[in-house]
Amino acid sequence: MSPGEHGQASGARYPVINTTASRWRRASFWLAVAGLIALAFADLEIARSSPGSELLRMGQGFLAPDFFSTDNLWRALANTLAFAWQGTALAALFGFLMAMVWHQRWVRSFAASIRAVHELFWGLLLLQVAGLSTVTGVLAIAIPYAGIFAKVFGEFLEEADAAPASALPASGQRLSVFFYARLPLVWQAFKAYGGYRLECAIRASAILGFIGLPTLGFHLETAFREGSYDQGAALLYLFFAIIFTLRWWLRPALIPVYLLAAIAWAPPLFTGRLDTLVRFVTVDLVPMPLRQGGGLTELWQWFAMLWQQQLWPGLWQTLVLGLGALLLTGLLSLLLFPLISPLFGNRVSRTAGHGLLVVMRTTPEFFLAFFFLILLGPSMLPGILALALHTGAIVAHLTGRFSESLTLRADAPTGLKRYAWEVLPRVTPNLLAFLLYRWEVIMRETAVLGILGIHTLGFYIDSSVAEFRFDRTLLLILATVMLNLAVDALSRGLRKRLRLKPGLGL
Repeated sequence: MSPGEHGQASGARYPVINTTASRWRRASFWLAVAGLIALAFADLEIARSSPGSELLRMGQGFLAPDFFSTDNLWRALANTLAFAWQGTALAALFGFLMAMVWHQRWVRSFAASIRAVHELFWGLLLLQVAGLSTVTGVLAIAIPYAGIFAKVFGEFLEEADAAPASALPASGQRLSVFFYARLPLVWQAFKAYGGYRLECAIRASAILGFIGLPTLGFHLETAFREGSYDQGAALLYLFFAIIFTLRWWLRPALIPVYLLAAIAWAPPLFTGRLDTLVRFVTVDLVPMPLRQGGGLTELWQWFAMLWQQQLWPGLWQTLVLGLGALLLTGLLSLLLFPLISPLFGNRVSRTAGHGLLVVMRTTPEFFLAFFFLILLGPSMLPGILALALHTGAIVAHLTGRFSESLTLRADAPTGLKRYAWEVLPRVTPNLLAFLLYRWEVIMRETAVLGILGIHTLGFYIDSSVAEFRFDRTLLLILATVMLNLAVDALSRGLRKRLRLKPGLGL
């Protein structure tokens, strides 16, 4: 580089930084505006006349849980773990295979498509073919998780140091180079992420009970709908105990034992009929006009009717709820991350804050939305609160961990001034990156909340399944896929433009 070029580069350094900072400020501003507009259109009505009294009854149930009144409690727990173990193992295997060829565009597109469909939607489809069986529970987890594993494993491999592979002879076989020069660099990250994904699978397995599978969620929904909050609290405490103790009972040497036990307890055998599967794929999923011998005109009229009555309302409500939840998530993250940051409070307050965030981010959004629906009644408010609390706790945890790397000057102020002037400006870009990374997840969960009665795309999907109109189900699920892919592309483009990188595995 010539001296003149060096001077131009040096002189451009600070303007580039300032330009980048102004970009993420503008992005934050417009995302906040979009969230406020969404909240203005959202249905935030509290339909219950006395949510306080219901909350009191629920609190009494949580203070006196009944662990002995739920029939088949331990069987439900075993099913929950069996589905989670088998689904995670299958997903990790196929995700790993896809990650090996992650450079192929079709592989990335396929992985993005299958992970864009929520486990509950996969479960609703599989129920029509395999019924209330192990196959339904395992595949409902394995299919979308395979896409997630493929993405994360593929990105781990892309970011790994390429020097060891480059040092090997060019004549070496690609498979040997992969296993000896690339895989060892990311193997520990693979194992760590596998443990996290198993935790997610246990939550997903429990939620599958809401569509009838015999897991913890089935009994939890029944108990809370009947007002038996002591029974529901016992089920929830048992669920928390499994998740919180995962780090102690999940040992690498015991993984084969757990997996074999899961298969022995719930063998994933397909007990349905092949002709049912063939009919479902070749007849039930075909649009009604084509089944009746109609042409393109009838097909277009069918689509236009469905667009007006279900597709557009579902897409709009999903987008409104998701953007409103994203805004509230950001605000909660800003308020909560100091609870665990070493730059604030003391050891006692940070321990309490850590416990609060663990409970919030461990409780699935679906469970939280279900509880808020009981308290507040059917509207968008339960969904927004549930998504914001769960995701806000995750983002706050990640932001608090990031703040551990900050070093403040010796005369830095304390209290609110430290938060506003010293810490907040330095963590906000990373917090925005975390939010953008989680945006796709928020939209994915927003759609599925419709199964609880909130008028997002999931509401119309659940209704079409109940009416056995599976051609509508397929089109509505494809709409959720397209929406999630669009949000993911927008989020990825914004992160790239703003040079924001939160890290993998969120």
